[in-house]
Amino acid sequence: MIHIYHNILWSKYKGEVFSSLYNLSLEKRIDTSIIQIAKTSTDREGLSSVDLSYHRYPFKLLFNKTYDSISKLTLCFSLFKDVKNSKADLIVLPGYHLIEYWLMLLACVMTRKKRAVFVDSTRYDRPTSNFRAFFKRIFFSLNHGFFCYGQRSKEYLISLGVPPDKIIFRCQAAALPHSYRMEEVLRSRIQRNNMSVVPSYLYVGRLSQEKGLDTLIHAFKRIYQLTPSASLTIVGSGPLCAELRTHIASLGLTDAVRFTGGLDINQLADYYLNASCLILPSRSEPWGLVANEALSYGCPIIVSDRCGCAPDLIIDGKTGYVFQTDDVEDLYQKMLLIQQTLADATKVANDCINFIQNFTPVKAASQILDGCQAILSKTGRL
Repeated sequence: MIHIYHNILWSKYKGEVFSSLYNLSLEKRIDTSIIQIAKTSTDREGLSSVDLSYHRYPFKLLFNKTYDSISKLTLCFSLFKDVKNSKADLIVLPGYHLIEYWLMLLACVMTRKKRAVFVDSTRYDRPTSNFRAFFKRIFFSLNHGFFCYGQRSKEYLISLGVPPDKIIFRCQAAALPHSYRMEEVLRSRIQRNNMSVVPSYLYVGRLSQEKGLDTLIHAFKRIYQLTPSASLTIVGSGPLCAELRTHIASLGLTDAVRFTGGLDINQLADYYLNASCLILPSRSEPWGLVANEALSYGCPIIVSDRCGCAPDLIIDGKTGYVFQTDDVEDLYQKMLLIQQTLADATKVANDCINFIQNFTPVKAASQILDGCQAILSKTGRL
């Protein structure tokens, strides 16, 4: 029996992965259960409500409220008790960075259950002190397996002393609209790009300091000076919204830069189809799921070298380009290269869509389930 814990029900992409995982578990007759800790979190509550249509599997919800509204004492007690009383042979923990996750690990150790943990971090996410690294090493040393996505995450685990044979490498997969049809998307992408030669750049994400939007804006200014018909669309919300608008006005880019606010995945479809490319200039980004979304619409991507997805999703000149973080000149040059790449809209769209088929919820679910079985099949203690 396998019990997988996840922090919030809000995540659509995890809903797709867990739905596929449930179906695969039924096919293979493996008893697998998903436990969602909370309904959503305060910062995501303002973006959109929970869409249960992406969670097509039975799940247990421990708290029908936002994660951050639950007291630490309640979280620690409830999660410790839930794991301790679980009849599962394997517990998959949602993370390692919160005290309640340590209590879940303790319950596993006390009851001699095998345990694994999801690890999304990379060494680029945020500075790690020796003090924190010490405790991470302790936490990791007490687990039988680790689920990571991407080369960067795997490298991070190895740097903290995790044996490579305990790491289950899984792909990262985005949730797409239920109406998504690959053939229709490909046809629409090719038609729109053959009709337009105007450079149109797109950013999707939170408007915050770590996203590197200042670098994008200054690189775009150089593009705009070269091609006054070029445009930049910024999708998202966040604490820097007003500051960014003021900065864009001071650069004389008000007519060329559009802010849309937050959009759901159905509304985003047209933006991905119309954009020359998606740009993700983040200074810190464990992965960057919007890159998966863009490629699914035949839209190439430019990402900073700090994005976790960079070594996995970028095939230089085919699916996009990587630029040096905070380097305006390098990003500007890559934005120019995208214009040359798009000369063959049909090839680019086909390359992007065909490549991202390696990163689907079904494949991610299969990798998780196979990893769980591998952990259970190993004998011996830590």
